[in-house]
Amino acid sequence: MTKFAFPALIAAASALALTAGAASAQGAAAKPFTLSYNVGVASDCAFRGVSQTDENPQVFGGVDLSAGKFYAGTWASNVNFGDDTDAEIDLHTGIKPTLGPATLDPGVIYYGYVNAPSGADHANTEFKVATSIPAGKGSLGGAVFYSPDSFGAADKATHYEVNGSYPVAEKWSVSGALGRQSYKGSGDYTTWNLGAAYAINDKLALDLRYIDTDQHDFGKLYDSRAVATPKAAS
Repeated sequence: MTKFAFPALIAAASALALTAGAASAQGAAAKPFTLSYNVGVASDCAFRGVSQTDENPQVFGGVDLSAGKFYAGTWASNVNFGDDTDAEIDLHTGIKPTLGPATLDPGVIYYGYVNAPSGADHANTEFKVATSIPAGKGSLGGAVFYSPDSFGAADKATHYEVNGSYPVAEKWSVSGALGRQSYKGSGDYTTWNLGAAYAINDKLALDLRYIDTDQHDFGKLYDSRAVATPKAAS
């Protein structure tokens, strides 16, 4: 199988950047670049319901650059796949145009891995189309992620998701998501999560979340779990 790697990501990022520039050149020129960050720890790293750290704690951080409707960034975390892989380093880019009340978010994500064994075939690229709309004080959203050559031995893969969030008090909000991970072949499963976040201040927050899948028979990494995540962001 052929993996999409950094050259493909760069090409996709360039195409998105040109699209964003053509769509909103005047607005982007009027706005300066904005740099934001996030850093935190978690009791587990659950990606689409599946532990990426063998049910051990996670340390993560990311940086994002935005200009008008265009954004690009990177994110990193420790992982434990039972081999020599030490960390995951992702690159992502996209645009966020609006269409009526909806905010659209087409983009591309590259998942890279540090010290992955030769032949492990971990690295992969996903293409994303997402949207969100206001729902009272909260929001509702949906997304589709497609990978032509997914993680490990998996071939084509698609993830479908609906999600929502709502503020219930001055510093409290609740959110959740329901997703379906589909592969060419076997291994499909459904995942969901529900949690609450408390804003300690304008930079610090604590998220407490229940995460589960419908395929506990796949192994302990697919079992239900509660995850606590203190996080700083700007």
